[in-house]
Parts: sequence; structure tokens; C-alpha cells
Amino acid sequence: MKRKMQMGRRRFLKETAAGALGAGIAAQDAWAADSERQAQEPLKIKEYRVLGRTGFKVSDIGAGSIQDDGVLRAALDAGINYMDTGEEYPGHHRIISRAIKGLNRKSLFICTKLIVKDDTSKEGFLTRARKCLEEMQTDYVDCLMMHLPEKAETLKTEGFHAAMTELKAEGRVRFVGASHHGSFWYQDPAESMEKVFLAAADDGRFDTFLLAYNFLQMDQSERVLDACRAKNIGTAIMKSSPIAIYYSMKERVEKLQREKKEVSAFAAEGLRRYQDKADRAEKFIRVHNLQNPQEIQDAAVRFVLGNPNVSTVCCLAKTYDEIERFISLSGTKLGPADTARLEAYREGCGDLYCRHACGVCEPACPRGVPVNTIMRYYQYFAAQRREKEAMLYYADIPGARADACAGCPGHCEAACPYGVPIQGMLLMAHSQLSMP
Repeated sequence: MKRKMQMGRRRFLKETAAGALGAGIAAQDAWAADSERQAQEPLKIKEYRVLGRTGFKVSDIGAGSIQDDGVLRAALDAGINYMDTGEEYPGHHRIISRAIKGLNRKSLFICTKLIVKDDTSKEGFLTRARKCLEEMQTDYVDCLMMHLPEKAETLKTEGFHAAMTELKAEGRVRFVGASHHGSFWYQDPAESMEKVFLAAADDGRFDTFLLAYNFLQMDQSERVLDACRAKNIGTAIMKSSPIAIYYSMKERVEKLQREKKEVSAFAAEGLRRYQDKADRAEKFIRVHNLQNPQEIQDAAVRFVLGNPNVSTVCCLAKTYDEIERFISLSGTKLGPADTARLEAYREGCGDLYCRHACGVCEPACPRGVPVNTIMRYYQYFAAQRREKEAMLYYADIPGARADACAGCPGHCEAACPYGVPIQGMLLMAHSQLSMP
């Protein structure tokens, strides 16, 4: 693996464009020379956008929770200057500290996040914020966000705002933001992402938002983005590519079939409904030539970049090849072929995606299963390959988990406006997220 990463780094730095095909062929000398010149030029960010009222120009492709400091440094060297992190991202502040060493700090925009916990005192927030700065070995953070406020009322937490006022006066925090990508419904009946963000926009104390938005999840997010434009609030996007879970679950079903494992009678019906839709989607994928998930992912990112109200799209990468792929999308536009792919995927596979930050089905669950939270953890596991972290999060859910879905007639599915076979998806998520 280490050798593969090293080779990827060399290729990223030295061979990021196509080779000079046709070099030495007399009739193509000019073309070959131009291609050779491009081959020596590493990929760079091509577009920067103003992050709302902060006035800071951020790269249109930003860095999410990249867990390798070498890959993150390569991203920064390529021109990415927006970094998203949080106090609860294991070890990520330390990774950032190593990646930014020796760089011009003023050229970077670093955003970290604090969850409103039991201790809502000013002193509690100050202590946690200063620990974040210490871990990142930086004198200040460009934006400190309130992470995952459950309700609009949470946005008014005075201890948080008092701490932000003091940190701003000290030069330790420049701007304040809010992030939201679905409720933790098991804690308390929560409010939607849209309601929380619209309240934050009206509050006036939040300069940037981090929200979920993609081509399958538009309504809530686009209303929030419109409000951000009106209030001059900067926007960073997460969950921009909603396709990875389908492919992961497909592999899981195939593995169960290969191993000929018996599925309990209680779980069988939910899995059968999922399998029926997955089979129809697979036929659709073959007919419409959607076998390459990378092409759909690229189109999904371009879709988000095409919204003028988006400042930056946070992307995750584990390897140099992956970050190179994201950087190549900078400054690109959604073309007709991309649009056709997304429309075909939406038609054939759209009902196999549990919408982030939706939560419409949760009140219908008599057992209080936090559907949105579990599927978000499964996305960490399947799409972001943060397996251990996702399993730990899942184990910490203080209430009903997806094993409670066995034997249920599927109240969540009946309440889902998108026709998602969520009961079967929850059962498969449980089987992979559960500690051995």
C-alpha cells in the first residue's frame, strides 16, 4: 500500500497530464510538443469563488476530512485552500497541522466545528476552541462552526456566541458558521436541515454554512442556498455524490449470495424489497451504460459546482489519484453527457438513496430508530471508507439501532416520499456497522 501511495504521489506531481502521444511523428510535432508541455504541468485549481461576506476567495474544490497528511499537502500544493475539519474528527487536527507546515497561513481558509454539548458555558466553548487551535498548531481559525444544531433554538446558545465574541477579539476566530446534514433523531424530535439553516440565516451571526446538497437532494438545499445568496452567507457543500452506497450495498448482497448465508425470516422481507429495486436498477444501469460510477461521481460534482450559490465543494480522498481526480474537476462545467448520466441514474437508481438531512420517515417509526443518523454512518463506512470510525459511532447510538427493524412491516418505507426501500438498507447497514 505504501509503495502504491508513493507511486501515486510521483504520478500526481510529475505526470498529471496525458503523455505526449504521437511525439516524434512529423505530422503531429506541434500537437505533441503542446501535449508534452502539458504533461509536465501538475494539475491546479482553476477557479476560486468568494465565500460570502467573508470576502475570502476559496477554491471551488475544497478539502474534506482527508486522513493522510501527504495527500492533503498535495491538495494544498495544487491550489486547494479551503479545509473542513472538526473537533470530533479523530486525529484530523494533527493531520492539518503537518500538512500546512511552512505554507503561507493567510492563503488558507481553515474551518473547524464544535457540537453544542451538555456544557453550554462560555468557558466550556473557549476551552474546546483553544484545544482545536493547539492541535492544529495555528494561531487562529478562519471559521468556527456550530456543528449539527438539532433545533433553531440551539443556534441561540449564548455560551457559544459569548465565546466566539471573545475569540474574535483575541484574533483567534475570524468568522462563525453553522453546519448541518441531518438530525440525531434519537435525542429529541428534531427540526429539518432547512428550518435550522433558514433560522441561522435570519439570526445574522453566522457567516458561512456547511450543508448537504446533490443532484438527488435538491429542494431543501436549494432553498437554503437561495437564502445564503440573499444574506451573503458563504456556502460549503458536503455529500455531493450520492451514488457510492448503491454500489457498496450491491457488493454486500452479492457477498451474501456467494456465501449462501441464511437471512432471518424477520429480515427477509425488507431485504427482498430492497433486492427487487436493486435488480431493476441493475438492468437500468446496463441499458443506459452507467457501469462506470466514477463518471457519475464526476458529473455529480459538476452539478453542484454549476450552482452559482455554491462557494466550494468539500471532497474526500484517500490517495493521490483520487485527489487528482477531484482537482481535475475544478473550473469544469456540466455537459450534455453529464446531464444525461445524472438523469438516467436518477430515474433508474434514485430510489436507492436515503436522502441526507431528510428525516421525513423517522416520526413514523414506533421504535425510535434514527434512520438518518444510521444511514449517514453507513455512508462514512461505504462511501468514505472510514470503517472503524463509522462502527464506533454506530456502537455509541444510545437507543434503538437497525436490528430493531427486523420483523417490522416497514413503517419507514411507507412514509418515505422517495420510495426508498429503507428497511432492507438499514438491516444491511446494521450487519456491516456492528462490532464483531
